[in-house]
Amino acid sequence: MVDIEIRTGDIAAQADVDAVVNAANTELWMGSGVAGALKRKGGQAIEREARAQGPIPLGDAVITSGGNLPNRWVIHAAAMGYRKEDEAVPKKPGTSSSAEIIASCVRRVLELADQAGARSVGFPALATGVGGFPIDECAQVMVDAVREYASAHAETRIERAVFVLRGDGAQRAFASATRRG
Repeated sequence: MVDIEIRTGDIAAQADVDAVVNAANTELWMGSGVAGALKRKGGQAIEREARAQGPIPLGDAVITSGGNLPNRWVIHAAAMGYRKEDEAVPKKPGTSSSAEIIASCVRRVLELADQAGARSVGFPALATGVGGFPIDECAQVMVDAVREYASAHAETRIERAVFVLRGDGAQRAFASATRRG
């Protein structure tokens, strides 16, 4: 069983988790938002390591070192993208992502974390900033994906999924999602 925790904070300042998740794009370049925070505190090496593994398809992820972050790993989850092939993937109207893409990202992150030996993973809300995906729907998709992964992988080493959120609205959305199901 994977415990789910919710907290408000800076994803780049979560010293008690083994891996943190970057809300990435398919090219794996780190711009603003979550990616910018991780790059500022973790250093350029994180982006270099990620970019060397890209581009990747929507819904996929790659793992890098944590650079100067207090975390051992950063897992870059491509919940949105700007390439021509990304445009062909169906998305929720008015957004740059979909429930299917976000769920796939969560599953892939957990798979990579498991393979690396991580016991805890810190997630931001994926695709809700510049991606425009609704926070309530994102919360339910992400919480459900963690639960489904844990149910399908009884041998998982992951003990905690920590949702590190910005703002009261996001915190309420994830709290509500954890009460459902």
